[in-house]
Amino acid sequence: MNTGKFQSLEQKLQNYSNPVEMLRHAKVGGYAFPFPGEYTNWRDEQEAWTKSVVIFDQSFHMTDVYFEGPDVKRLISDLGVNTMKNFGANKAKQLVTCTPEGNVIGDAILFGHTDEKISVVGRPSVPNWVDFNARTGNYDVEITRDERTVSNAADRLIYRYQIQGPNALDLIAKASGSPLPDIKFFNLGDIKIAGKNVRALNHSMSRSKGLELHGPIEDREAVLEAILAVGEEFGLRRGGSRSYSTVSPESGWIPSPMPAIYSGDSMKPYREWLSASGFEANASLGGSFYSSNIEDYYQTPWDLGYGRHVKFDHDFIGREALEKKAEMPHRQKVWLQWNDEDVMRVFASQLGDGDRFKYMETPNAYYSILPFDKILLGDQMVGLSTYTVFTANVRHWFSLAMVDEAVVEDGKEVRVVWGEEDGGSNKPIVEPHVQTEIRATISTKRLNERS
Repeated sequence: MNTGKFQSLEQKLQNYSNPVEMLRHAKVGGYAFPFPGEYTNWRDEQEAWTKSVVIFDQSFHMTDVYFEGPDVKRLISDLGVNTMKNFGANKAKQLVTCTPEGNVIGDAILFGHTDEKISVVGRPSVPNWVDFNARTGNYDVEITRDERTVSNAADRLIYRYQIQGPNALDLIAKASGSPLPDIKFFNLGDIKIAGKNVRALNHSMSRSKGLELHGPIEDREAVLEAILAVGEEFGLRRGGSRSYSTVSPESGWIPSPMPAIYSGDSMKPYREWLSASGFEANASLGGSFYSSNIEDYYQTPWDLGYGRHVKFDHDFIGREALEKKAEMPHRQKVWLQWNDEDVMRVFASQLGDGDRFKYMETPNAYYSILPFDKILLGDQMVGLSTYTVFTANVRHWFSLAMVDEAVVEDGKEVRVVWGEEDGGSNKPIVEPHVQTEIRATISTKRLNERS
């Protein structure tokens, strides 16, 4: 628990006029990936997941919470919008959770280790929500938390390596010394590397083939050394945090939805449970979209591309609200390819005298954990742009966005407002600047699939 002025998120919120004020002036920048920025250079590291093979060390930045006992499946079925009929031992699933009002708290990966043991892995929003309900509800489960490194002075319990690219499976087979088992998509299997038992998840990243490997933390170095030892033959690159931060926009995943927990009586007990020093109380909000109403930042499963995950074959928190929302208009997740000339104008403004536009850090220009930039069509706001990056695979700046489905059309031009109102905020990472507009083109297809 926090030993400072506030102990809970709810107590901290009472010190602000609204939750938006707290989040917009949070002092942190983007989400922390506590591993080297580059091992070679981020351009080659990006290209490796489409041309050869890359390994990312995911051992540090995600929260893992384990739940074990006879009620684990009932627990996750009560919380997830997903069906749990096809989940069990040696299965994985993208778990999406909502508030009673049908707004997204977040998503995480659900691992089925046995029929009575699961883990919830991802940014803290969903692991925390499942933990809270397990402790406060009538569930016979035991809970073990393995905090991400920035919140954890001890060693992690497991290592996790993501190995992706056209050469990934051949590399892993060579490191294993034997043919790989046939592991179906989002299923878990067992292999050996360096004499160590390794659990393997068939989980594509940026739509490249490969496996996610994990095992006890004490095996971490031995497994990594065995992989690196055969890597040159397959064009292996180690991926640093700069290239890793661009994976999700290229693959089409919005990694940090706004947790819809900051308002409403239904979520007050949860806010009272959450620590004032935790992720939800200190996440930073940035971008050109501004509203004093935190609920204008909340997202539905359809906004995030999770509409297909919503299954009304079970009772879960938020079901009644989602049944109503299902028939309403939605926003649709798309890619926006930013206009090259307008992007170059932003970079040119950094030179010489005069007004400058908000700096675009390369290759990752999102400077807060929760980025929201306005999208305009004519004089109307038609959506929100989120994670803005450049990759050597796409060869353009682009972002993931949520756009009113009525205006979604491949090739349609919109405008993204870049920069914050009144020249910035109290975030140390935001310099004084002026807003500008950048033309962008809507695409419903992953951008490097078109070239």
